[in-house]
Amino acid sequence: MESRWTILRAWLMLVPLLAVIVLIIGWPLVSTIGLSFTDAKLVGTAGGFVGLTNFANALGSSAFRAAFVNTAIFALVSVAIEIVLGVLAALLLDQEFYGRSVLRALMILPWALPTIVNATLWRLIYNPQYGALNALLSQTGIISDYQSWLGQPGTAMAAIIFADVWKNFPLVTLIALAALQTVPREIKAASVVDGANVFNRFRFVTLPYLAGPLMVALVLRTIEAFKVFDIIWVMTRGGPADTTRTLSMLVYQEAFSFQRAGSGASMALIVTLIITVLAAIYVNILRRGVLRAA
Repeated sequence: MESRWTILRAWLMLVPLLAVIVLIIGWPLVSTIGLSFTDAKLVGTAGGFVGLTNFANALGSSAFRAAFVNTAIFALVSVAIEIVLGVLAALLLDQEFYGRSVLRALMILPWALPTIVNATLWRLIYNPQYGALNALLSQTGIISDYQSWLGQPGTAMAAIIFADVWKNFPLVTLIALAALQTVPREIKAASVVDGANVFNRFRFVTLPYLAGPLMVALVLRTIEAFKVFDIIWVMTRGGPADTTRTLSMLVYQEAFSFQRAGSGASMALIVTLIITVLAAIYVNILRRGVLRAA
């Protein structure tokens, strides 16, 4: 009886939080789902019921497919580079050398920088008239003429990915560095005595301690990268020729620029479903890893 009352009291204490969650997340989600089955405009009439037409049009749209490819490229490339650079930087910062504490503190600065500020900074660096990148490459003889890095379809996405990696790989570094602190020094010393080379020490000693935290970083960064909007909006507005337009940007344009609220809501739900599936896959992989470790 006492345990039931304890459980009931715990749920009663959660009621205010659950009410806030329902109001902030539940109600807008339900409204979006209802809106996605209509042809409602952002301004004007509520619109009539159209069933799955909005979803069929979105999935069959060449613009949606192109935006999905752009989003997938951005997410896969940027997250992969961030994971690799983050681990390498963490391994470096785990070594003992003069100034390590200062370097660890400086590492957090790019990640702490607001995304809009970061995007504006890199937009100035890439500027085709007076950008620092063009000046550097020109003075070193790598290029002869200044380039419009954000104005060319072949370089725009790569330039944005580089800017995003510069900002977010310190997060992976901090997560990996924290995991490295849990590796017992005795095991490291024993592996050295046993004659294991650097690669084998990383693979069989360090990596098992990094796997779980890196999976968490992978989940967080993949979800954030797949719904990217702000950095691309500031740097290119989705151009040139929509080569950097992502799904989130397409949803924004559909709902607010073109004022097709019903169509925009259906696209938003598709994006949400994709992100949910990705998160579920990652969580399932993480749980399997935890169970195997146990």
